[in-house]
Amino acid sequence: MKIKTVFICQECGTQSSGWLGRCPGCQNWNTFVEESLQPMEGTARPSLTCKEEPMLLNDVVSHGENRFCTGNDELDRVLGGGIVPASVILLGGDPGIGKSTLALQAGCLLSHKGHKIFYISGEESVKQAKMRADRLLEKDSSKLYIVNQIDLDVIFQHIEKLKPDVVILDSIQVVFQKNISSSPGSVSQVRECASLLTQFAKTRGVAVIMIGHVTKEGMLAGPRVLEHLVDTVLYFEGERYSMYRVLRATKNRFGSTNEIGVFEMTAEGLRQVKNPSEIFLSERLHDASGSVIVPILEGTRPFLVEIQGLVSRASFGVTRQKAQGFDANRLSLLAAVLEKKIGLSLQDKDIFLNVVGGVKVVDPAADLAVTLAIATALLDRKMPHDVVVLGEVGLSSEVRSISHVLTRINEAQKLGFQRCILPKNNLKAKEIRKEKIECVGVETVKQALDIL
Repeated sequence: MKIKTVFICQECGTQSSGWLGRCPGCQNWNTFVEESLQPMEGTARPSLTCKEEPMLLNDVVSHGENRFCTGNDELDRVLGGGIVPASVILLGGDPGIGKSTLALQAGCLLSHKGHKIFYISGEESVKQAKMRADRLLEKDSSKLYIVNQIDLDVIFQHIEKLKPDVVILDSIQVVFQKNISSSPGSVSQVRECASLLTQFAKTRGVAVIMIGHVTKEGMLAGPRVLEHLVDTVLYFEGERYSMYRVLRATKNRFGSTNEIGVFEMTAEGLRQVKNPSEIFLSERLHDASGSVIVPILEGTRPFLVEIQGLVSRASFGVTRQKAQGFDANRLSLLAAVLEKKIGLSLQDKDIFLNVVGGVKVVDPAADLAVTLAIATALLDRKMPHDVVVLGEVGLSSEVRSISHVLTRINEAQKLGFQRCILPKNNLKAKEIRKEKIECVGVETVKQALDIL
């Protein structure tokens, strides 16, 4: 039988009958790899065909709140309260960021609660995984089973025999299916293995956690179809050589995608950070120019972050605007407001902005803090260390009202801040007038600068 070969882009999965230098799908260069296609043959893999009969929606008994709580509050918060039975979770992140550590800790916590966990280690031997577990874990893990296996058919046989509650696969890039001739990690293998695992989870009622690596562009390695197949996509973010990690959900069928979890990488594994505000502000210099504190909101969780601004004279007349943890386009807009409406001279200046702690801020309430950080950095004026700033800035330099003001103010009050600059319209709330912290309302950016 003649074997057909096709060329497949290893970034997005686009197929072509011939080799192409540039992928028409993702516009990346030199990503096409030749792979052979051959007919599927029968194997010992269990049938994954769903044999359920159609039924009325009112007669369906849902899982409801019957979730597997891991005992890791940060992870449970991001998942929406725990792991839903028969769900598929994709955990992505850079190599060495702590994905395997988080998965192993979550598996041992679940086994300690009486759940049967099956950990498939494709990248480490069983003894190597045991060495890591002894170093990281303190609780009993008598119901956690582990195996070193990358053959998907053998993995299915183990799952059928053990009947676990949760399966952890580390990682999807090393697993292969015999009927596909391409090597493990290729687009064909990753797509087919993920599809079979997802169908298996739905038909057997087993929750599956798949670990996936990301490319240098920060996207999940393999086709984007992975994100469409699974129920929840979690990204583990943070600098590799920094001790803090942020876990966020970019897709979640069973909860919000606005929640984040904060962890600290230690010698004993990942430690939950119960109070991120205190951690992010621990090394802040008091009365420093260009440093502004803003209470942001991630889902239902408020915490304080420090926004640092630096303005310097541009070299050779070419100006730069760089932002770390903040949208660069939004930074350009706010800089234009300062120059046009406030009268600050920024046309020949380099502007640099940094959000301390590796946090990515998308909350519009941080606009006023960013403008004040740039302005105080340019004027070399010191910011009072006991002031927090809130407000969205419009193109006319007006400060617009924001949501959940009371939640943000309470978080600032817990950490000892004495004064809060916020939109004047938010002062109308009766609850804010009763707060111990001094609240100063402003209508424009210029008023905020005059107060400071």
